[in-house]
Amino acid sequence: MAIQVKVPGLGESVKQAKLLKWHKQDGQSVGVDEPICELESDKANADVTAESAGIIHPKKREGEMVEVGDVIAEIDPTDATSAKPAEPKKPAPAPAPPPLANDPLADFSPAVRRLVAENQLNPKSVPATGPKGRLTKEDVEAFASAPSASAERKKDVAPAPAAQAISYDSTGIHRAPMSKIRKRIAETLLLAQHTAAILTTFNEVDLTSIIELRNKFKDRFQEVHGVGLGLMSFFARACVLALKEFPKVNAFIEEDNVVYHQFVNLGIAVSTERGLAVPVLRNAEKMSFAKIESEIKRLAGATRDGKLSLEELSGGTFTITNGGIFGSLLSTPILNPPQSGILGMHAIQKRPVVVNDKVEIRSMMYLALSYDHRLVDGRESVSFLVRLKQYLEEPTRQMLEI
Repeated sequence: MAIQVKVPGLGESVKQAKLLKWHKQDGQSVGVDEPICELESDKANADVTAESAGIIHPKKREGEMVEVGDVIAEIDPTDATSAKPAEPKKPAPAPAPPPLANDPLADFSPAVRRLVAENQLNPKSVPATGPKGRLTKEDVEAFASAPSASAERKKDVAPAPAAQAISYDSTGIHRAPMSKIRKRIAETLLLAQHTAAILTTFNEVDLTSIIELRNKFKDRFQEVHGVGLGLMSFFARACVLALKEFPKVNAFIEEDNVVYHQFVNLGIAVSTERGLAVPVLRNAEKMSFAKIESEIKRLAGATRDGKLSLEELSGGTFTITNGGIFGSLLSTPILNPPQSGILGMHAIQKRPVVVNDKVEIRSMMYLALSYDHRLVDGRESVSFLVRLKQYLEEPTRQMLEI
């Protein structure tokens, strides 16, 4: 009996997707959990995998719109010895524009060009560890997460690749259709404004201790765990601990009920060429620093490459967004519905600060917490941010959970 392949759940409030392409053609054999086709939703691209081995018979065409629950293929679980041989899979195109004439980034790989442009870095300032002194993707990622990267952007920013030429009509107007993900972003932002009473509270945090700790142990951390030690793991861990003390910030309103979470599914906003996406670190409260860093790196890469699973984009309970990587000094982040809280990180700046009645130069960052005032009171929001400040300014508190 043939087994039906149906369109899986596509994430929160997503009902439709485009069948982008088939990885398997009619009559070819498939294995259990093998990707058979790719769907494009307004949140991300995702592969549909086979639940059973056998011979596949597609029921939908490439480019066709499908809905959750639609049957898109059938798998005949008979012996697959007579199946058509699978065609060799073509490598996916690099998600970066080709080098332009006189482009200062032309000698680098597409991945390096994209990361350098996204993080507004001067490639000459990034230490290269590749063969023959070549700059690698890992070099740029490690440098971009370092506290010194913000200063490098201001000091010597690499020219961004030339923008795609826009053709205007005789009246000087150009109209272009919005992408599916941009439409979705617009709908989500409007929904947040219309359904929540959004208020933002601010504070500043002295990151000098964290930066010193990171500089002291980053090489050993890399050696032991195989991943760079960035700042995000400190912020993620601090949020997890603070959310335990202020559970309303990790909850949401559902009709006349308040829904509390015993876990923290932490959304980390990632900027891509297609728009902003928020992959989710599930059960972040159970993750070590190394696990947080490796998961953030994996999810960010999958997001930029359009290979994030739909499950990894849904179910978040609290979000962190870092406008500081683009040089933002202060902002008011918008909630990611139905969540009740979002933390905005910003650029690190060295500023004169009074410490023990003496003026010292410290590495400072402004923090912004936007919250749903229907659920979270001003006292709770301010107290949450102050607790966060304590965990970040004295990072040993995170280890001892005090």
